[in-house]
Amino acid sequence: QVQLVESGGGLVQAGNSLRLSCTASGGFFSSYSMGWFRQAPGKEREFVAAIKWSGADKYVRDAMKDRFIISKDNAKKTLYLLMNNLKPEETAVYYCAAAVSSGVWLGADQYDYWGQGTQVTVTS
Repeated sequence: QVQLVESGGGLVQAGNSLRLSCTASGGFFSSYSMGWFRQAPGKEREFVAAIKWSGADKYVRDAMKDRFIISKDNAKKTLYLLMNNLKPEETAVYYCAAAVSSGVWLGADQYDYWGQGTQVTVTS
């Protein structure tokens, strides 16, 4: 059974940066494709970024592609999301997810395992 634990969330002023981490235990992290999603209060969960198991292929949603960077350290079994120039509307719970199948996946239903989430609050 794979367990994913997110960390790095917190309270930050608009324009500042945060780096989220997602550490895995169990399973075969190096073979998993990974993703980040977020869910704001009263809204549906939405895709943020995804990376293939090797780290060679990645995709960040257009609205964030110039500010967010997704990366994966297989040796540390950790997924990262560096978020720069954060905006108040990006306040949400951020979740990481792992997919057993290889690819860069944008849909939540393509992922097999989920973390509990970490809160990111951006103040204006």
